[in-house]
Amino acid sequence: MKALVLSGGSGTRMRPLTHTSAKQLVPVANKPVLFYVLEGIAEAGVTEVAVIVGDTEQEIRAAVGDGSRWGLDVTYIRQDRPLGLAHAVATARPWLGSDDFVMYLGDNFLLGGIAEQAREFRASRPAAQIMLAQVPDPRAFGVATLDEAGRVTALEEKPDDPKSDLALVGVYFFSPAIHEAVAAIKPSARGELEITDALQRLIEDGADVRSSVVSGYWKDTGNAMDMLEVNRSVLDRITLRCDGAVDARSEIVGRVVVAEGATVTGSRVVGPAVIGPGTTVTGSYIGPFTSIAENCSVSDSAIEYSIVLPGASIVGVRRIEASVIGRNVEIEPATRAPHAHRLLLGDHSKVQISS
Repeated sequence: MKALVLSGGSGTRMRPLTHTSAKQLVPVANKPVLFYVLEGIAEAGVTEVAVIVGDTEQEIRAAVGDGSRWGLDVTYIRQDRPLGLAHAVATARPWLGSDDFVMYLGDNFLLGGIAEQAREFRASRPAAQIMLAQVPDPRAFGVATLDEAGRVTALEEKPDDPKSDLALVGVYFFSPAIHEAVAAIKPSARGELEITDALQRLIEDGADVRSSVVSGYWKDTGNAMDMLEVNRSVLDRITLRCDGAVDARSEIVGRVVVAEGATVTGSRVVGPAVIGPGTTVTGSYIGPFTSIAENCSVSDSAIEYSIVLPGASIVGVRRIEASVIGRNVEIEPATRAPHAHRLLLGDHSKVQISS
């Protein structure tokens, strides 16, 4: 079995971060989401991987390389425009050949990986096997309908009136039968070749399309709040480790990782939190569910429930929370101006001012 990883989207919901960076490389607990995807593929015993890339190709290539750090053999396939998931399958067809494959969206986070699902697919080898998760509002996803036996009977892409609350997780297992189905469908009203339409074609042709419902944590990291939630989930599972320097005036509370080369001076860090290598924290408070990447500087500030990307500087800021701070960002206090009230009062007015 091969793996097809989609990393070509423009990440419009993550702007302005994705104006200068691939959304799949935004870190969760100081590791890019895409790296969790590749780890999951390797754990499932798949070694041949093609990464679909677009405008951020060079950045993806620089980060992933040849895949050898995960024991993978990575190939890159260019998709000039993101014209749908089925279009990505069609683009990669020469590389996929007649092999089974797993297609994994590079911005999806699935705690626990896909090893169990890969074993199920290899054992039974249906035409397709999808993963589903119950969501409160399925209108933003592909939605599946199941019969009483749990077989997939219908699929819709982002329906206005969903027939179930089962959303498609961004991991799909396919036999080569998917290629004929992709070739038979037409672009949707969105102008894209939808993978849900290809799956529906398989169902209508009588093919065996199976599903499993995800019991663990899954998130489509499409926006900043999603990233913060995934960051919280991952940090909640870390263990205490201090490889850096923490002085006697500092207090470390709970599960905190201080990476090698990091320095904490006169500060309080409350876990779960991660301080990246080469980062300095001075006279500050770092609160729970915060990940600070490498080579950052936090001084005389307070921050919690946030993600700070490499090279950022935070100086003299009273409190930051629920924030994603980009690479090499500088945050500092504004110049203070005298407080003043500007008034135009009529005769016999009475004004009470708190100042």
